[in-house]
Amino acid sequence: MIVESLLPLGKLDPGLREPDTPLDIRNFAAMAKTAEDVGLGAVLVEETKDDPFQLLALGATSTSTIQLGTSVAIATPRSPTVTAMSAWSLQKLSGGRFLLGLGTQVRAHVERRYGIDWSAPAPWMRDYVGAVRAVWDCWQNGTPLDFRSDQYDLDVMVPLFNPGPIEHPDIPIHLSAIGPRMCALAGEVADGVRLHPVCTAKFIDEQVLPNLARGAARSNRDVDDVEVCMKPLIGTAPTEERLEQVIKTVRERVSFYLSTPSYRRTFELHDWGDIAREASVLSRAQRWEELSGLVTDEMLHTVATIGTFDEIANKINDRYSDRVDRIEFSTPVNNEEDAETLKEILAHIR
Repeated sequence: MIVESLLPLGKLDPGLREPDTPLDIRNFAAMAKTAEDVGLGAVLVEETKDDPFQLLALGATSTSTIQLGTSVAIATPRSPTVTAMSAWSLQKLSGGRFLLGLGTQVRAHVERRYGIDWSAPAPWMRDYVGAVRAVWDCWQNGTPLDFRSDQYDLDVMVPLFNPGPIEHPDIPIHLSAIGPRMCALAGEVADGVRLHPVCTAKFIDEQVLPNLARGAARSNRDVDDVEVCMKPLIGTAPTEERLEQVIKTVRERVSFYLSTPSYRRTFELHDWGDIAREASVLSRAQRWEELSGLVTDEMLHTVATIGTFDEIANKINDRYSDRVDRIEFSTPVNNEEDAETLKEILAHIR
């Protein structure tokens, strides 16, 4: 789970658990309430090991002011009408606090994990967002459902399956993106873009922001109306000794991204394309223990933001304050001492 607070920088999203620790979903409602009590702005759930919509329903029942959202839910295996209903229900339950973050997936997962046919992600997502909004328009305004696109044709909505209007119908949609087409699409049709952790400051400046502006221009939008959101790769700990242990885990995560062809464009921008291709060879051979050795210190500190608790806020500000509106990262909040530490980090960013 990720949470965020309203700050001059934008919004900071420290999580309520260690980055690679399984979430105890039985405590999710209490954890969401803790996030609200600490003064954070949102609880966001990514779709990895648990269904984010179910968890957010628990969070909605235990909170009253904090925003709730998916970061992100995978769109491609879900009917847009099903997603529209999940979002509509959570918007009602939360009193207008829900944010719908959507993402696609790489081809292997679409075909071999979800068992559906692959299609180019940007055109598919354009159709998906249009379909979801057409369903919402039907429910809120009584507009006959008649959505036609390459991916979806929707024209049936009988009263039995129409939940009708709600008090807060304007549900923001954020799209995950890394490539130029998806970044441009987010600028054109979405309320926000959610960037992959592998996006470096250079990549954001030279690839993300120009393509976001290009997409916004296609629909005559002000690009400043599109929130730039990111969960960067952050390594932090209370002491230098503990931080060394964290750095090992962060280096392993960078090596995983390094070996993944879908993320290679970032490393190529920094002239690390040859190393990325070498990492892919090791990955295909399942030589996992050798991967982290390819991550140089320069690469590590370019991709990841690393520092102790008393350093990390300034480092986040230096790297992202002029580039990103919402920042997410994970740090545990298990007791009052953890909560006070989190408040101190937020104070530094303020």
